[in-house]
Amino acid sequence: MNKEIASDTKMISSTASNKGLHIEEALIFEQGSTDRSGVDLPEISGRSDRLGKLKRLDQIGLPGLSEPEIVRHYTRLSRNNYAIDIGLYPLGSCTMKHNPRLNEAVARLPGFSDIHPLQPPSTVQGAMTLIKELEEWLTALTGFPTIALSPAAGAQGELCGLMVIRSYLEKQGDPRETVLVADSAHGTNPATATMCGYRTKSIPSNDSGTLDLQALKNMLDNKVAAVMLTNPNTCGLFEGQILEISDAVHKSGAMLYCDGANFNAIVGKVKPADLGIDIMHLNLHKTFSTPHGGGGPGSGPVAMTSVLAPYAPLPWIEESASGFTITEHLGDHSQQSFGRMRAWHGQMGMFVRALSYLISHGGDGLRQVAEDAVLNANYIRQGLHKHYSMPYPGTCMHEVLCDDQSLKPAGLKTLDVAKALIDKGFHPMTIYFPLIVNGAMLIEPTETETKETLDQFIDAMITIANHSTPENITALQNAPVHTPRRRLDETKAARNPILRWLQDTAPSAT
Repeated sequence: MNKEIASDTKMISSTASNKGLHIEEALIFEQGSTDRSGVDLPEISGRSDRLGKLKRLDQIGLPGLSEPEIVRHYTRLSRNNYAIDIGLYPLGSCTMKHNPRLNEAVARLPGFSDIHPLQPPSTVQGAMTLIKELEEWLTALTGFPTIALSPAAGAQGELCGLMVIRSYLEKQGDPRETVLVADSAHGTNPATATMCGYRTKSIPSNDSGTLDLQALKNMLDNKVAAVMLTNPNTCGLFEGQILEISDAVHKSGAMLYCDGANFNAIVGKVKPADLGIDIMHLNLHKTFSTPHGGGGPGSGPVAMTSVLAPYAPLPWIEESASGFTITEHLGDHSQQSFGRMRAWHGQMGMFVRALSYLISHGGDGLRQVAEDAVLNANYIRQGLHKHYSMPYPGTCMHEVLCDDQSLKPAGLKTLDVAKALIDKGFHPMTIYFPLIVNGAMLIEPTETETKETLDQFIDAMITIANHSTPENITALQNAPVHTPRRRLDETKAARNPILRWLQDTAPSAT
């Protein structure tokens, strides 16, 4: 009887967290049995043990599971994933938009998917033709004559840009020592400048959310190597004084670097080279709709002026009478490249997807991409401005910035809105960024979302705002309630993370 009770108790506790068809899933290490095997393998005969002292003496405790158990485990886990194929992903400054299946089909063609970077150039002429065509598209869209395709993503693109600038200034005998960074910029900007050996200073924003031009002028001197800004900036605003900014920077002998993370708001509408920018990176995984979930793969090509072009990183592709060749080493080459940034030539799969996206849209389609991205953001802004406070007046570009100032009288904050959105079926927006806005909520709908989806999101946000009253505060502060896990202690998780499973410290099923 006691054994039966114990067994029943175990069964109840292991299923107590199940909610309908949403089944509580234990870790793979907590399932199965070490004395069970999911496969039958024949004994190997005629082979001597070659492990020597490295031979394992004890079992390592891996569980044995059957094929159905494994399939169910990973299928259940997959149902907990949120992705752009499931719903709106309104992360500001991220541009999480649909990746067309056409691009995936093209990238999987054998001539692209089966090649290797060590193949002789004569066997990959088609791939190099594609790379050159991608370069032509990017030069046409940016207005710059030279594109370096090898950088792996935005942060490495930043690093490439600053290394090019440093190489150029050193060649002029004037390396300088300071980089000025807009205070609304992504945190990688000052980190990149520091990696390149520069001291950084922050340029303040004005009350309109754009760069304070007079403050910049006051900071410029003969020690400043470069100014780093984003345009449109991280507040979702276009730097309308960009020509005055670039003029001031160049008069001081410095270079203007532009973070191209938000190029999707102006692609096909404005050429950054016409704005006085010297060098910038692009994000193929943002503007040109290549996948970047899970941290990669990304691609961060760098576009630059003819003055900086000789210092671009290796390798690069050149065209001759006999076809395309890859320049891997400088040798007697006239250019003064600072060297390589990575082992190979760039992320080929992303090149294929990006070019497929460019060709399928064409110039007019890309202009519409920018127009629709800006239209969608302003549609959300118009829908929310009576319910949420907005730090900066007027229209925005591709993302709208709200804050939690109007919610504070009820005792609510930005985190509560984000968690409540999960209960409404939406992934939260970017929160607490940019850092210059207290309680920031940065929303980027991109051009791929329909009016119906935007209306649903706006309705969810308004519903949350309308419930931000003292009598409803507890419910909102406890959100989410419809998820496998309730609100976590994120501070504790960040400071004391559990990064591996240990049997002795595994939590109980209850």
